[in-house]
Amino acid sequence: MKLTDINQIKALLARHGFRFSKSMGQNFLVADWVPEEIAAAARIDRDTGVLEIGPGIGCLTAKLSDRAGKVLSIELDKALKPILAETLEGRENVEILFGDVLRQDLPALVREQLSPLRPVVCANLPYNVTSPVLTALIRADCFEQITVMIQREVARRICAGAGSADYGAFGLFVQWYTEPAILFDVPPSCFIPQPKVTSTVIRLKRREAPPVQVRDEELLFRVIRAAFNQRRKTLVNALSSGIGGLSKERAERALTNCGFDTKIRGEVLDIVGFAKISDEIGNYLSVDL
Repeated sequence: MKLTDINQIKALLARHGFRFSKSMGQNFLVADWVPEEIAAAARIDRDTGVLEIGPGIGCLTAKLSDRAGKVLSIELDKALKPILAETLEGRENVEILFGDVLRQDLPALVREQLSPLRPVVCANLPYNVTSPVLTALIRADCFEQITVMIQREVARRICAGAGSADYGAFGLFVQWYTEPAILFDVPPSCFIPQPKVTSTVIRLKRREAPPVQVRDEELLFRVIRAAFNQRRKTLVNALSSGIGGLSKERAERALTNCGFDTKIRGEVLDIVGFAKISDEIGNYLSVDL
């Protein structure tokens, strides 16, 4: 069976009485080049253990299986169980785990299911859970790289630089822990049902060390979130209202000591600038402890 042939897909789904779930963000691929290109971009070989999220009917899973030592796919929709049993029959290096990826102990799962293989992630992520899933995958700190297809606008935000309209807190979070790269776009016509937006495949390579040293990583992200939660405000006003215990005067002094104009907005600062300000603010907050 060709798992990207639209007529065969429709016959398969009808035979099992399957209906697409909008709440689960289900869109199945109908272009054979897409799963092939994703699997190739993930740089998988027989020494690789792949965590896949949301296999759908298994078209990407099959391509991964052809290359990897093992594929562990996590699927939320139990209605796909008999379908996947049919489409992936005979693939001994594939295991399907039915459940919510956000409820999994990912480091334990990798140790128990993918060791001693090189662990990576490769997936076509549902649009509605992209940010929480990527956050969980990055925080798990056990994947060498993450190759995923997501909404194009989110991919641009992840890769955006300072001063860009797409620049924001989530992108800085991803860039702190990984080196992101946009690989290629996938148009709506490649899916059934067709989404209303274009998709993009990105690769996130885990950093061996952060891009800059900072004394308090948690404070750094508090500073970043405060800056972008109120991005229309000057950074001084955003920080003084967004970080408890930091007065406007102290915020101004922190920026001045770091060599920044007190009228700037957070969107013009790169990660190095945020790290400098975070360390300076830490000096003031520690005085009150």
